[in-house]
Amino acid sequence: MKKIEAIIKPFKLDEVKDAILQLGVGGMTITEVKGFGRQKVTRRSIGARNTWWIFCPRSRSRSSSPRHGPPGAQGIKENAYTGQIGDGKIFVAPVEKAVRIRTGEEDEDAI
Repeated sequence: MKKIEAIIKPFKLDEVKDAILQLGVGGMTITEVKGFGRQKVTRRSIGARNTWWIFCPRSRSRSSSPRHGPPGAQGIKENAYTGQIGDGKIFVAPVEKAVRIRTGEEDEDAI
């Protein structure tokens, strides 16, 4: 099983969601987040140069799948791409165990 976590621009969320669902992934969790990476704003005023790190709004999506790790990441990459700074990041990680709390189902059955 793989967990895919992507930090993307909020206006690309619908496209990314559609791409993930077309792979047969049963669901995803979306969180509105703010953060910064390499982006920063530099301004020069009265001989001084000031740099600020800005917190940019992003959407974080998480989904787990028994077999769609790399294809899911590729779908996100293709649909979240704008070519601009701040397009985001995708993380694919192994999942050791999954448990559905209500029924006690485990691993692939829990997803």
